[in-house]
Amino acid sequence: MTTASPSYRAHFDFTISFANGGGMTGEGFRLDLPGPDIDSDAIGALLVRHLGLALVSAVELQRLRIVEEAHRGSRGVEGSAPSPRVIDLSHTIEAGLVTYPGLPAPTITPHLTREDSRSKYAQGTEFAMDIIRMIGNTGTYLDSPFHRYEDGGDLASLELSSLVGLTAEVFHLHDAWSAERRGIEAVTLADRELRGAAVLLDTGWSEHLGTPEYGRGAPFLTEEGARFLADAGVALVGIDSLNIDDTESGGERPAHSILLAAGIHVVEHLTRLSEVPARGARFTAAPPAVRGFGTFPVRAFATVGDAH
Repeated sequence: MTTASPSYRAHFDFTISFANGGGMTGEGFRLDLPGPDIDSDAIGALLVRHLGLALVSAVELQRLRIVEEAHRGSRGVEGSAPSPRVIDLSHTIEAGLVTYPGLPAPTITPHLTREDSRSKYAQGTEFAMDIIRMIGNTGTYLDSPFHRYEDGGDLASLELSSLVGLTAEVFHLHDAWSAERRGIEAVTLADRELRGAAVLLDTGWSEHLGTPEYGRGAPFLTEEGARFLADAGVALVGIDSLNIDDTESGGERPAHSILLAAGIHVVEHLTRLSEVPARGARFTAAPPAVRGFGTFPVRAFATVGDAH
């Protein structure tokens, strides 16, 4: 199995002066780098490009250090080409799995055991046929508009082209939210062109699946964040958290309401998003075409490099 090349970021304070007067400063800034062997002048140029500044006369960096750290999607930095691979972003479904606290866990029972099948087939031939009983909101699943709206499109109505091989824009947000500020705001997502993309929110929360902590204090997308993504024309929004909405604020579900009304697919309970680069991957999450059904598990995955 191939592994991705290491990524590097610069941590620094900065002072920028403009040729037509004025300036700006920043503290504790972090910037993706194309590699570890880069000098301060080149980092200054990358900073100017990332911020989209014009008429800069001087850039001074202070307290500069370069660390091995996953890229977060700085503009103007593509990095080295990743090794070809497919990254599974789905939780494994098994009997007893609790995905969302309060919803029933799946049960798996035999319809035809291997032992019983031996009397039905030729000697040496046997099969197992099993029955799985589960709610659609199990494991990693996709919400269609019908999940929220009676007249919305169901799973059978979804175009495969809107579910397969989407350009993935991954926001690595482990350090962008906290217990006191759980909501992911529009401004956090505003530095990229997102039209037609699968926007994937990597919060790190998936590590709590199967524990009591998973159902409490989870990060979510704010109403303003959902409206921003809808206005940006994204194709899909995914998150590795309990819910795209804040389930602790009452019964309102603004993110679901806004996104699904706009025909934007929602995928919840993703995992391993930290392994997907901020840009350059493709995302697939296709459920079965079930008529009159609004949500169902998917095998979500990202293809990176030449794997797609």
